[in-house]
Amino acid sequence: MKNMKKKELIGREIEVSDSKNKALIGIRGKIIDESKNMLTIRTDGMTKKMIKDQITFRIGDITIKGKEIMHRPEDRTKRK
Repeated sequence: MKNMKKKELIGREIEVSDSKNKALIGIRGKIIDESKNMLTIRTDGMTKKMIKDQITFRIGDITIKGKEIMHRPEDRTKRK
């Protein structure tokens, strides 16, 4: 799972560990869609859209700052 920033995120379980919007901290769910600026997460039967550069999240024991993955998913996975 090293270098998770280059991997496909859709389908992965995440937990928001920090956010400019404090109400988002602690939200857990599965990423169901990703765009350049947004992550869409399904949690408890609801869908939430989160702005990447405003959140930090964990996938397992790996922490990712959203602003570090501010690329289209298809471009990010191809980056060197």
